Amino acid sequence: MIGPAEVRRIRALQQKKVRALTQRFLVQGRKVVVELLGSAVTTEAIYATADAAAWIRDAASARGVSVIEGLDHELAKIGTFESGNELVAVALAPAEPPFAAVAAKELILALDGIHDPRNMGGLLRIADWFGITRLVCSPDCMEIYNPKVVQSSMGSVFRVAVRYTPLVEELAAHQKAGAHVLLADMDGTPVYEAAFATPAVLVLGSESHGLSAAIRALGKGAEVISIPRVGKAESLNVAMAATALCAEFVRRQGRV
Repeated sequence: MIGPAEVRRIRALQQKKVRALTQRFLVQGRKVVVELLGSAVTTEAIYATADAAAWIRDAASARGVSVIEGLDHELAKIGTFESGNELVAVALAPAEPPFAAVAAKELILALDGIHDPRNMGGLLRIADWFGITRLVCSPDCMEIYNPKVVQSSMGSVFRVAVRYTPLVEELAAHQKAGAHVLLADMDGTPVYEAAFATPAVLVLGSESHGLSAAIRALGKGAEVISIPRVGKAESLNVAMAATALCAEFVRRQGRV
């Protein structure tokens, strides 16, 4: 058994304020816990039903991580899934990275007001898929250690460095260091016609409102790019747009 006090401690990590205070977060499910164990992120402990504990114990032992068995109802209390809470790990949040200028051929994604946790998790996966190792987020973006974000990222949250900071100042610093700033917007130059020069920071706006007024006001200091629309769909969500733009970046770099 896990015990009531331990159940309360772990369950509290479902709250953002507790995650921020303790610098810990939950990782759930067999696939994502295995990704955690294979990453550079520290695993504090794993809590599991008897069956799941037997399945994960060797991998956890190889990393020096304890596996604590619990009853089904205890795991149901500490996990956030509607059902199937058989495996829950507690991980230590890495320190947020400091500012660093974009490298010569690098692309960084900057997220402006992304609020949907599944979109945030999807954007982490997209960055990871295309070899983008850094995300910069406005302070009002969804927290990356929200359980829905962690799950939606399918392990990419452990491989992409994320920094929360006021975007206008951050983008100005990157421009000063020689980076191009690209603003994704429906009214921009079609990406296939745009320069899309590197190093670059690609800014993606919120699901509902697009780019904020402060980011739009960057004006001449940034290039506005779009994805050409051929059909009649009203819009693409931010993850779809990111996929198309990142694919074009990779193609331009000759990496495919």
